[in-house]
Amino acid sequence: MPVLIAAAILIFILEYTKVIKTKNIILDNMDYLSSLKEPDYDFLVLLRLGEDADPEQLFALRLRNGAIITIILFIMFLTNLNYINLVFALGAGYFAYKQQYWKWKGEYKRNISTYDQMLPYYLKSLEILIQHYTIPVALAKSVQYAPEVFRPGLREMIEMMNEGDSSIAPYMAFAEAYPVRESYRMMRLLYRLSLGEQENKEDRLITFSKSVSQLQNKSREMKYAQRLGRMEKRTMTMLACTGGGTMVILLISMFLMFTM
Repeated sequence: MPVLIAAAILIFILEYTKVIKTKNIILDNMDYLSSLKEPDYDFLVLLRLGEDADPEQLFALRLRNGAIITIILFIMFLTNLNYINLVFALGAGYFAYKQQYWKWKGEYKRNISTYDQMLPYYLKSLEILIQHYTIPVALAKSVQYAPEVFRPGLREMIEMMNEGDSSIAPYMAFAEAYPVRESYRMMRLLYRLSLGEQENKEDRLITFSKSVSQLQNKSREMKYAQRLGRMEKRTMTMLACTGGGTMVILLISMFLMFTM
């Protein structure tokens, strides 16, 4: 057993001192490991750390941490390896791998109304540009005014269009990268708006404008509903505390009356 513990410590030291670069090995095989990455992980990284962060590096770090913990625990349990110890080692590695994602996903869910409002308000500002420019030009001009989290996706969309891709693919790539509410539907509408001549887009623009307004209204309703829910919870908490405090005071008063 001491030898196994020493081996586990040695693996940790070699990794810590960069003698063994597990993260680089994972990055070299990212084409095979990318299927393990959550579909919305890149979006959460952009949302949490901004566009300067590298989702691939962070994902490789998660895989490395999970693998190291699993290997170390497996080595420690090797002399007494059974089903429970094996499940524990795999579970601990899986938790280390998923912990960051679960944390960021929880923060996103707690602030989902704020994030969902980003897209309709951005599309509303884009609508004004579309009235005067073609879709690719309007998108390019909108980047500097867009929420920071959307800028990498917009640049990628514009780059695909500049390379000659006039299909729906650039729009769907943006929707996949940013899974906010109704992003797919709005990107399809934006693509349809790009079809045809600039002079004949008035009807499509009206349809697009109505859809954006409806999405804004849904965002406001969701925000008000969440605010009302928080107020109701606070009110119930205050009532419970007040009622509980009153009952305690009454019980104390009755107890003092009977003991006098």
